[in-house]
Amino acid sequence: MRGHEAGPKPARRPATAACALACVLLLARSAAHAAGDASFELSAAFGDLPAYFPGYLGNGYLSTLTAPRGTEATRAYLVGFMDYAPGDMSRPAAIPAWTEIDVNPGAAAERYAWLNRAALTERHFSDYRQTLDLRAATLTTSYRYSDRGRTTAIAVMTLVSEAAPHLAATQLELTPDYDGTVQLSFALLLWAQHAPRFPLAQLSGPDVEEAVAAQGLSLEPQPPATADRAAVWYPGYTAVRSSEGDASSLSLWLEGKAEQGLPMAMAATVALPQGVPAGQVALHRDRYRLSLDVSMQVVRGHTYRFTKYIAVSRDGWGGGAADDLALARAARADGFAHLLEQHRAAWDALWQADVLIDGDSQAQQAVHSELYYLLASSTPGTAWGLGACALTPGYANHVFWDSDTWIMPALLLLHPERARPLVDFRARTLAAARERARQHGFAGAMFPWESDPENGSEQTPHSAVVLADSEIHVNADVAIAQWQYYLATLDRAWLRAYGWPVIREVARFWASRATYDAPAHRYEILHVTSVAESNNDIPNDTFTNVSAAKALRIATAAAHVAGERPDPRWERIAGSLYIPIAAGGGHHLAFDPSLAQQDENFGGGPLALLFLPSLDLEMSTQLARNDYEYGIRPNAAEKVAAAPMGIAPRSIAAARLGSESDAAAWFATNFTGGTLKPPFNVRTETAGNNTGYFLTGSGGYLQSLLYGFSGLRIRDAGLVQAYAPLLPAGWKSLTLHNLWFRGRRMDIRIERDAAGAVQLTRTPH
Repeated sequence: MRGHEAGPKPARRPATAACALACVLLLARSAAHAAGDASFELSAAFGDLPAYFPGYLGNGYLSTLTAPRGTEATRAYLVGFMDYAPGDMSRPAAIPAWTEIDVNPGAAAERYAWLNRAALTERHFSDYRQTLDLRAATLTTSYRYSDRGRTTAIAVMTLVSEAAPHLAATQLELTPDYDGTVQLSFALLLWAQHAPRFPLAQLSGPDVEEAVAAQGLSLEPQPPATADRAAVWYPGYTAVRSSEGDASSLSLWLEGKAEQGLPMAMAATVALPQGVPAGQVALHRDRYRLSLDVSMQVVRGHTYRFTKYIAVSRDGWGGGAADDLALARAARADGFAHLLEQHRAAWDALWQADVLIDGDSQAQQAVHSELYYLLASSTPGTAWGLGACALTPGYANHVFWDSDTWIMPALLLLHPERARPLVDFRARTLAAARERARQHGFAGAMFPWESDPENGSEQTPHSAVVLADSEIHVNADVAIAQWQYYLATLDRAWLRAYGWPVIREVARFWASRATYDAPAHRYEILHVTSVAESNNDIPNDTFTNVSAAKALRIATAAAHVAGERPDPRWERIAGSLYIPIAAGGGHHLAFDPSLAQQDENFGGGPLALLFLPSLDLEMSTQLARNDYEYGIRPNAAEKVAAAPMGIAPRSIAAARLGSESDAAAWFATNFTGGTLKPPFNVRTETAGNNTGYFLTGSGGYLQSLLYGFSGLRIRDAGLVQAYAPLLPAGWKSLTLHNLWFRGRRMDIRIERDAAGAVQLTRTPH
């Protein structure tokens, strides 16, 4: 184990001019890194704080949120680290907060002199700026903090390492305008168990509302960033079983365990300014706080740099506290500049695949923010699922069809190594899905509506149990994603070992779930909840039926590739499965014609989902046009704009029909509906519910570009041009840079030729 030399070093000048210059240069390099391309830089001024929606820092394994000062304790989460309290649904267990560094520019006796307790007012804060650098995945905050006649310039940088996933760090630089004592506290905050807890695995919808109200809580969103269901999406609990520290080596470490879940560990080390002895270092430990508290003398005008290194692990990912402490100490020995350099290099490598828009700076910046949130939430080389709201408590971090249909296709051509874990998660949890099918009386595998990201168990709250049992299109979505991954990679070994078992078991499920209507000579799927969820216990939801038919046909194709014998029933059922069409065959219906056609969901109706690229539904141009005129064009743009799941399929549908103006108009609603929250472009599920980090919307935005305007589809024949490309008016070009497909890299560029015609060219790397 590499340790930090204990005890203070010999006293020297507090900070040489060279040291101060180095501090300035570090922040300058950070600014320069983002300044090269404004589309990677999202910033907040002090006037933006009343509407501040926190940003997100993560590497797919570890996450935390931003806060205005850059020094506060914020909730942090680990991948697949869940609380399984009896009677509740599983939920992500908040691990000890590691981001806090508090500063007191004077005597400790005055409690409210501490930076993190000071009100966010202009009395205390000036020259404020906070920047989320999307390219480097760093948060930099700077301001002047004033208290009791003393002013201190503060600059803070925080990162969650992409290069070394167990590591994170925060570096704080302070420059006082006074001589005297400054105090700092480097803490790990040990969260108390959330109260109250609700038995969501047992309460009906009305029961939940009553229980929430009885606690004086609400299911309404609160500005600027509290989600409507925050009262029931509270974080799970991590019980810290041991916490220790060593003031002489500036180290902290702890071990804990999620409620009824897995063990975890964390360690922290602190680096003090070089050559500046601490007047006092004290270890503080109580039920809720483990910290190293430092006091030291400072000199006016000198800059002092402090760094806090964090290492985290959980059962199945890393070692225990001893290993984490060794990692944190090694990171300190290597230095923050080294950690930052490796982290930036890792993110530079990720950004080698990109989507570039020439002619629309707003759309380009949104490309980078949407892709940033996807990359910061995904894990290459694993088989962990990805929640709809990243690694946060939103939707309890459960895995939905969003992962298979909205997120995976957005990553597949840009980062196939990050798409694979999403399909491998379904293979890893196949046994749980098979058991679930057995319990429901069906063959094959029945994947949950809400899957636990660690073990794949059904975790839909009781209030939504109707969705758990009947919104079964998720099973087709799973199989379609498996086949899309195979078609993009042609990895037969993967298909035989992972994809084929999933596809086969899904086909067996559909074969047992469909029923034969002998008088009509057709198969039907009854008692389902439509993808438009206000319609439940209905027959023949169109999206469900066309998706099931595709999954059955995929199973036949996959069997041949895998060298297996397909069940002949699969093709027979797929060919005879009833697809609701209006009388005369003019257009699809949303579901069985015996039902009143409602359109409250997906911004005006579910027919737009028939145009999803991964579904790639075969239909004539005339039928597609009729569907558009019946089910899409009448939709109110403001209603669609308020919920991003409805935007991408409408833009893609218009592009398929060659309507550049409609495709561009639908795409533009990404910016008009209020679902892109300032200052860091956090996508929310709807304009008003504050359900943030909504990766489903991020994936949809990128699919509009990757598949919509381009006309590209992933098929047996390759990455085919399904229809002519489009380019919105005002855009000079759209480049899909460094795409990966079947082992080859390429650029795909869409631009207008001299005559104004839109052309697509492919350039291999």
